[in-house]
Amino acid sequence: LMVTMSTVGYGDIACVTALGRGFQVLFLLVGLALFAGSIPEIIDIVKTFPKYNGTYLSDRGRRHIVVCGHITYESVSHFLKDFLHEDREDVDVEVVFLHRTPPGLELEGLIKRHFTTVTFFQGSIMNTVDLQRVKVHEADACLVLANKYCPDPDAEDAANIMRVISMKNYCEESRIIIQLMQYHNKAYLLNIPSWDWKQGDDVICLAELKLGFIAQSCLAPGFSTMMANLFAMRSFITSPDMAAWQNDYLQGTGCEMYTETLSPSFSGMTFSQASELCFVKLKLLLLAIEVKPIDGGDTKISINPQSSKMPANTVGFFIAQSAEEVKRAWFYCKACHEDVKDENLIKKCKCKHLANKTGATPATPFSAALSKPLLNIKNSVMAKEENGSKPVMNGRPTNKPADQQKNGKMEVGIADDQAKDFDFAKTEMKYDSTGMFHWTPARSIEDCILDRNQAAMTVLNGHVVVCLFADPDSPLIGLRNLVMPLRASNFHYHELKHVVIVGAVDYIRREWKTLQNLPKISVLNGSPLSRADLRAVNVNLCDMCVILSAKVPSNDDPTLADKEAILASLNIKAMTFDDTIGVLNQSSNAPDAMSPLGSPIVLHRKGSVYGSNVPMITELVNDSNVQFLDQDDDDDPDTELYLTQPFACGTAFAVSVLDSLMSTTYFNQNALTLIRSLITGGATPELEIILAEGAGLRGGYSTPDTLSHRDRCRVGQISLSDGPLATFGEGRKYQDLFVASLRNYGMLCIGLYRLRDAALTTVDATSKRYVITNPPFDFGLLPTDQVYVLLPFERKQSRFSFSETEV
Repeated sequence: LMVTMSTVGYGDIACVTALGRGFQVLFLLVGLALFAGSIPEIIDIVKTFPKYNGTYLSDRGRRHIVVCGHITYESVSHFLKDFLHEDREDVDVEVVFLHRTPPGLELEGLIKRHFTTVTFFQGSIMNTVDLQRVKVHEADACLVLANKYCPDPDAEDAANIMRVISMKNYCEESRIIIQLMQYHNKAYLLNIPSWDWKQGDDVICLAELKLGFIAQSCLAPGFSTMMANLFAMRSFITSPDMAAWQNDYLQGTGCEMYTETLSPSFSGMTFSQASELCFVKLKLLLLAIEVKPIDGGDTKISINPQSSKMPANTVGFFIAQSAEEVKRAWFYCKACHEDVKDENLIKKCKCKHLANKTGATPATPFSAALSKPLLNIKNSVMAKEENGSKPVMNGRPTNKPADQQKNGKMEVGIADDQAKDFDFAKTEMKYDSTGMFHWTPARSIEDCILDRNQAAMTVLNGHVVVCLFADPDSPLIGLRNLVMPLRASNFHYHELKHVVIVGAVDYIRREWKTLQNLPKISVLNGSPLSRADLRAVNVNLCDMCVILSAKVPSNDDPTLADKEAILASLNIKAMTFDDTIGVLNQSSNAPDAMSPLGSPIVLHRKGSVYGSNVPMITELVNDSNVQFLDQDDDDDPDTELYLTQPFACGTAFAVSVLDSLMSTTYFNQNALTLIRSLITGGATPELEIILAEGAGLRGGYSTPDTLSHRDRCRVGQISLSDGPLATFGEGRKYQDLFVASLRNYGMLCIGLYRLRDAALTTVDATSKRYVITNPPFDFGLLPTDQVYVLLPFERKQSRFSFSETEV
């Protein structure tokens, strides 16, 4: 009836009379009017159906990951840029984003540009139905992104931990990688029954890693830049129009960290032999290897190990330009490739199955070497002070007899733990219970507070100054993560750099519970912007000045978040210092010429008396503010952080560089373990459990087992201007330095820290240095170069003076 009356008709019935036809016309007009009136309602119904409310349909055989948490255009674009980088080998993984609100226009456009690999769904990670929609139970991993610029870091961490609980409650086997802001919140993850580090679950603690990177820069300036470039996927394009230093730096930024199984031809070699072969023959830098204990325990990563031989199928950690290059380590065959000169010709050979029979000696498991008790450690530590012709403290020689150093009364200034109440040689508990860090009995913060006059009387040199901006109620940043790497047990006690914190004591008092067991810390209750306070702590004689801020960024203008840090940096650079302190050199032979910190007053001038030569690293919240740190650079405001001069020189660090670690950890879980080992100074799962108790470090008695933990490598920086390696600075090639350092001293060279202007002769020349990561084998060396090395632990006094920031 309706079809006929609306004049569509079937063709068999039609109105004949005038009345019928009139009714039809009237019916048609009324029907159209009613239908037109309901169109807006129909449109509203269609609009209310969510665009992103579907269900994820996985392609057979294709993996996918679920990403949740802080989902914005900035966080997603940074994540995808690294995750989908062309240098990654065969990335056939679909990225599924799950967020409560639909994407904005910018984010929607980004998703459409990557429509083949990226899907967005609207929903809550706390809702089981939504977890089912995105197939969390089938996902290869679930990643939780944190808001690095949130006003309340603890609340942000609590929300993300709840997301982990929700996903683990839905599927216990899910592999989860989470970003956390605060170190102390890691403990709550241990309370989740199904959280298992061994099954791939991992946490990237931004505070721990950020302050760890900065701490390593105190030992080897610029190291934070090198490591940040290594775990980020970047492609470099050099240009003849660029300055030579920029081309050198950019070539290093193209290097990344990869893992690959070593071919059977490496079986039976020591690490040094394998590393030399990889560098000279394969043009690869072998950093570390996986160690599998014979008792079937957890595998461990050993960085530049000094003993034992490698078993077959050892997994190596490499620095290289691409995954394709690293395959050479697996393809290398001694029988086929020994005479090959071009590394690009090292391909898979037909006699691969015979490689095991090319004379490889039976491999000794690394665990056997690691488990040998280290006897007479105490005697050897004491012997270096008694047998040496001149004792050395804090890396500098002194003419004072050793017995006076230990027993002499130290009058000047106020004391440090070594001067007053802590005799390192006599105490029984020198290290924490794990043997990984130096330890001292808990001290009250009042015993460590200096006023300006006391600080001025205390002759500080070769120390670390921490300029800390914080309100009394600012969120804790975890200063322990900055100090602990500087207190690693693979340093001898006299090598530890004194740490002087300049800032509001009310805030530092809240942090003190985590610092009270770490030796050689002083606090100056003052302002980092006060030149008088900076002069009192001898900022011109420090090995590194660290500028940090714990203040919460304002929502009104986020670009002003770094105003204090930038002002402090420019303030120090504008300072001038007289040279009157230098007269103390003349009396350094006097019997009482010891500073209260136990350091001899033998001061090395660091170039000029201007503050611009003070070694400094500034932590930034907002990447774009890096343009204000150096007034003499010409960086464009839109330049990416890693391409700016302050970052290339290692004088600036921003938490945003840690974004790449999410992708790195997903593709290679061991890479994060390696980075954490290098950065934290040796934090272990055992130590994590102890710190989770909230009582701080526990002291432990020295046993052969705990003392053996000191036998691990550390980061150092060696100058080519003097010392045993000085001959290599005179026009020799980088490969010569690499091989000689490895063979003669067991040191693994990983990069250079070079003066930006090699010849300081022009008016515009600067004493700034820049980082060169893993230089080519034929790279020419200069006498002014400083070399980044991974140093083995030495039980006797070192032949080198490390981390001297001379220009």
